[in-house]
Amino acid sequence: MSSIKQFQVTFDCAEPERVARFWCEVLGYVVSPPPRGFATWDDFDRSRPPEDRGSWFACTDPSGVGPRLFFQRVPEGKVVKNRVHLDVRVGTGLVGEERLAALEAECARLVPLGAVRVRLLYDGNDSCIVMQDIEGNEFCLD
Repeated sequence: MSSIKQFQVTFDCAEPERVARFWCEVLGYVVSPPPRGFATWDDFDRSRPPEDRGSWFACTDPSGVGPRLFFQRVPEGKVVKNRVHLDVRVGTGLVGEERLAALEAECARLVPLGAVRVRLLYDGNDSCIVMQDIEGNEFCLD
């Protein structure tokens, strides 16, 4: 039995490039190179039928450690809570007020990018902030 060495996280969305660029800012990722044979993403898009242009986009961890993020256009909008979500780990190793301050600082950085703060979950020592990305997908600052 072989073990899985890599995986990617796929987002269904309305505007793949816009959502991908948001997550690049959140995670410090970079836009993936365009498909083989194309100098730019615009060159790639111009080669496709009009209805397929902008239908997907991807970004990667520049260190090569984190998973590739893939964004694909789907016709339907988000209706209910995500079954899977990302936890953006900004408070690892911190507790109490120090942890809360780190989470609040990251929240303040992300809101101007289009993220929405949903609620704070706090029990004295442990906390997280539930947020939404620019298309309403939930994620947590943890």
